[in-house]
Amino acid sequence: MALSLGWRAFAPFPMNCCGVFLKAVRSSGLPLFPWGHCPWRGTGRFLDPEMKAFLEENTEVTSSGSLTPEIQLRLLTPRCKFWWERADLWPHSDPYWAIYWPGGQALSRYLLDNPDVVRGKSVLDLGSGCGATAIAAKMSGASRILATDIDPIAGMAIILNCELNQLNPFPILIKNILDLEQDKWDLVVLGDMFYDEDLADSLHQWLKNCVWIHRTQVLIGDPGRPQFRGHSIQHQLHKVVEYSLPEPTRQENNGLTTSTVWDFQP
Repeated sequence: MALSLGWRAFAPFPMNCCGVFLKAVRSSGLPLFPWGHCPWRGTGRFLDPEMKAFLEENTEVTSSGSLTPEIQLRLLTPRCKFWWERADLWPHSDPYWAIYWPGGQALSRYLLDNPDVVRGKSVLDLGSGCGATAIAAKMSGASRILATDIDPIAGMAIILNCELNQLNPFPILIKNILDLEQDKWDLVVLGDMFYDEDLADSLHQWLKNCVWIHRTQVLIGDPGRPQFRGHSIQHQLHKVVEYSLPEPTRQENNGLTTSTVWDFQP
């Protein structure tokens, strides 16, 4: 049997949805479009045609094997060529956006089941990856959404995923938002981000400022990674809900069996 996509073996253990976001702590990215303005409307005509074709050819549209069968996503699956190829053959930055990670699944499921959490509110999806949690917020009636990631290809994938779900693309920021002046949000959501100590410390302080300055609600999704369980943020978390992960997600994440949504209350 061939080995799965090589980069997966070097992802932080267990694998996480926003591994490339670690780079954002050290260097700024480039904005995909100006803050607060979204140039894309449903047709996707502003996407680079070659990149759009590459993503469509090398990902699979799927809604199975996750906590949110309502949401269709373009992902890397075992039926995709690059799932089995050596990592160095993938011609772009590591495709962490192409996996639907368990923390993001839990957050998305929670927002879909509890639309009052986001209805009529502004939502920041931090380290958005495939964009599923932002999409869930949009489906549940959020009035303003910003998805952030540092990988421009993730931004393009989010646009395609919006269109798969009959949604006009919402604003996407390709930049290290931890380096920017904080804006006011009713809700900040982030999944699978606490896998590195330095990044976790930076996120912890940034999120505390969100709550203290703007009285923002913060929801964190995580399947119980050791780095998250051992971080001091644990003393400031309230468990909201815990989900049993579907078998395909368990297999892709080193046997993790559950994923939890936490309310951050510093």
